[in-house]
Amino acid sequence: MSTSRYWAVVALVMIVGLSFIGSPFDEQLPLQHIPTAVALGLFLVLSKRYPLSRASFICLVGFLLVHTLGARYVYSNVPYDEWATAIFGQSISETFGWTRNHYDRFVHFFYGIFFFIPSREILIRYMAIPQKRADYFAIEFVMASSAVYELIEWMLTITVAPEVAETYNGQQGDMWDSQKDIVLATLGAVLTLVFVRFLASRKLRKTA
Repeated sequence: MSTSRYWAVVALVMIVGLSFIGSPFDEQLPLQHIPTAVALGLFLVLSKRYPLSRASFICLVGFLLVHTLGARYVYSNVPYDEWATAIFGQSISETFGWTRNHYDRFVHFFYGIFFFIPSREILIRYMAIPQKRADYFAIEFVMASSAVYELIEWMLTITVAPEVAETYNGQQGDMWDSQKDIVLATLGAVLTLVFVRFLASRKLRKTA
């Protein structure tokens, strides 16, 4: 791992630690950051043997940052309306007519965006899968991993105290919450694929 990446990981760990300071949900934070710890551990173990490009590294760090912000407020309570009101004089929910906190939707959408590129790179670089096929499998990975995460949330729901499960899952009364989360992650991956192919075609036109 390069020096810049090492310090980026150190900074990320510090940000995760700072998210515990003054959090209104101290009891929930350890549960929220189990995925963070698993992701960082896997990255540190695998990055030595399977180094990734700068773009993939930035994507992974970017996702962990938006997740850390959500974890501090257990997702359903991220005060983006208060922030928007302080800056623009009107809340986002008022502008779009929302009746729930949508930060969890935002993170699932960005999961698709941020994980498409690393998944695609691993398939092409380390599994020797042709590019077009890797594009398809990367989208499939985002969709499948999102479904697995929703299954983990379901298992959590039936094994821990109801109030803990409700706070962690953040369904906010939406019976289709899991399905919407999977769709948003898949949409993020598809849009990233479209953007990547647009950049590739633009590069080809310039070199032609």
